[in-house]
Amino acid sequence: MSDRAPPAGEKLQKVLARAGLGSRRQIEHWIEEGRVSVDGTAAALGTRVTPDQTIRVDGRNVPTHSFQAKPRVLIYHKPEGEVCTRSDPQGRPTVFTKLPALRGARWIVVGRLDYNTSGLLLFTTDGELANRLMHPSHEIEREYAVRVLGKVSDAMLARLKEGVMLEDGPGHFDSVAEAGGAGANHWYHVVLKEGRNREVRRLWEAVGVKVSRLIRVRFGPAQLPPHFHAGRTIEMDAATTTELYSFVGLKAPAFSKPDRPEPRRTRAKAGTRRGSEKSRTVSRPPRKTRKARR
Repeated sequence: MSDRAPPAGEKLQKVLARAGLGSRRQIEHWIEEGRVSVDGTAAALGTRVTPDQTIRVDGRNVPTHSFQAKPRVLIYHKPEGEVCTRSDPQGRPTVFTKLPALRGARWIVVGRLDYNTSGLLLFTTDGELANRLMHPSHEIEREYAVRVLGKVSDAMLARLKEGVMLEDGPGHFDSVAEAGGAGANHWYHVVLKEGRNREVRRLWEAVGVKVSRLIRVRFGPAQLPPHFHAGRTIEMDAATTTELYSFVGLKAPAFSKPDRPEPRRTRAKAGTRRGSEKSRTVSRPPRKTRKARR
């Protein structure tokens, strides 16, 4: 048995990726380009660092919370009328204002939802996880509940699955399932593996159908919990988080407890109860929306 002590610290690119600065491969290029320094000296590939050292990228300090190996993953039910940026020049509400406060870390949004789209939005404090979840190579399924206005024929549905040409290239749904409706409004559940801007709406528009409501109900193994009202957050359970890490080829670390009780309610209505145990389960299959059964 070897008496050699394990090397001190963590690999530099791992620490910087966890800070949300980029993927490990991107950061390795930065190190080769001389953009990263440790204690005032240009870093080299393979450098290991500890919390008492000073790390700079392009001359800017990297906070020591990046060494924390207990990331968090959060589910947020985004309402319509919010943007997915930290600040908005037009003064519109942002999804970041409703998130639980963090000590020595920051929330990183996984992908985006349009201003007029609601539903499941993931946040994490792990930059490497966020980068992998958003990378097109992992082809993570996104499922949406879509309410459309107008008659939809079998030929239209076939085109949506076979593929239609959009202004930024061809696109298609991996699956389209009818989910009910009455009158001129009908609900469908669609699945695709891309995250292009307004792609779901543009695909329906390409076959002459207008989308009147759009809700994301699933992102990979993470599903929007049933009866989970817009504007609320909830910590993802350990089983789904482990599955999320495994899906993108990462080992799930030990997870820290939330800084404050979850879920957090915003603008709660009178007479509604605090989140029940039922609402805390995120691994249950999605139910058809109430709108779809009308």
